[in-house]
Amino acid sequence: MTRTCTTGARNANSKLYGVSWRIARTLGFRRLITYTQAGESGASLRAAGFRPVADLRPRPGWSTVSRPREARGVDGIRRTRWEIRADR
Repeated sequence: MTRTCTTGARNANSKLYGVSWRIARTLGFRRLITYTQAGESGASLRAAGFRPVADLRPRPGWSTVSRPREARGVDGIRRTRWEIRADR
């Protein structure tokens, strides 16, 4: 999952993650992953059944010689990879 967005209703993000996983599983997916940035608690992910599986070092940026990109302000931030799996 790349991004979620809610109106701020109570538990909306947790519910959105949960529904997304149920739909993905129905479509045959075995795993769903997403990321949080350092400083984000991941409470909505935990509530939906996701588990932290990796702490990732900061990326220097997304730009490469073969694929130049502008900085978006999220370079150099540690991240956590979260996943939920069908076999758990």
